[in-house]
Amino acid sequence: MPAAHYRVSGIVQGVGFRWFVREKARRLGLAGWVRNLPSGEVEIAASGEQQQLTLLLDTVREGPPGARVDRVVTLPESDMPVLEHPFQVVR
Repeated sequence: MPAAHYRVSGIVQGVGFRWFVREKARRLGLAGWVRNLPSGEVEIAASGEQQQLTLLLDTVREGPPGARVDRVVTLPESDMPVLEHPFQVVR
């Protein structure tokens, strides 16, 4: 199954970004998680159909109101831990 692993920077903490991503990923039927990083960035790991992953990436690049996405970096899938369903926010 296709998977994606991202690190998102900008104003992405304290603005509902993780919950925004979780809700979109769940609506798309994706497995995975989203979490804050100590650096102020957000990390996302997801798996599912490629079309759904592309839609998630489009959503992540836009972000919720109040957020500002400056950069989305694709990380190696080999660094991605096991993904669970339903998509969740982890700490």
